[in-house]
Amino acid sequence: MKDYLCTVRGYIYEPKLGDPDSGIKPGTSFEELPQDWECPDCGSPKEDFEELE
Repeated sequence: MKDYLCTVRGYIYEPKLGDPDSGIKPGTSFEELPQDWECPDCGSPKEDFEELE
């Protein structure tokens, strides 16, 4: 699973960590995140994230 970068604030979503504060369990891929999930740092939508190589 790849990490994704918020292009607004630089937050990196790491699937291995998930987003426990938002109820997202470790091991949840970016694609599996709910469509309304937002960046925990700035509230940007998933559309503002890009895949990291």
